[in-house]
Amino acid sequence: MPGSNDFITLINQHQNIIHKVCNLYMSDVAEREDLFQEITLQAWNAYKSFRGESKFSTWLYRVALNTAISFFRKEKRKPVFQSTVEFPESPEIIDNTEEQIQAMYKAIGTLSKIDKALVMLYLEDYSYDEIGNMLGITANNVAVKMNRIKSKLKEEGKKHYQFS
Repeated sequence: MPGSNDFITLINQHQNIIHKVCNLYMSDVAEREDLFQEITLQAWNAYKSFRGESKFSTWLYRVALNTAISFFRKEKRKPVFQSTVEFPESPEIIDNTEEQIQAMYKAIGTLSKIDKALVMLYLEDYSYDEIGNMLGITANNVAVKMNRIKSKLKEEGKKHYQFS
């Protein structure tokens, strides 16, 4: 059975995963801290069943996303998509790039909890197989959902820039 020192080391190495999930589902700092603690507790409770068949980061994403969705349901809170991605500044960036980025995050904010998780994992460069494993769905289902999400985000983008 894995030990508590191993768990603490792994959580410290991968705490950015928990922070990303907390930022994705909670807008308030106190709520993010509560969710961080809840995810850590649930990961600790489930750690004895971690068999190492997948990477720890994959397993932790799955625990974190499931906990966040359950926490959201239990608290009946409205999740808000918050970007933790930093975009590098470049001299060739056009004036409306920041506006486009904000519009993209606003559009992502309209997605369901599961779809937000899919987008976050996709932006983290996980494969459809890995995303499917984390969310408990098939890679095929991930591909179908991602195509629908991309279409929805394109439509949201067209609405936003229709009047600009």
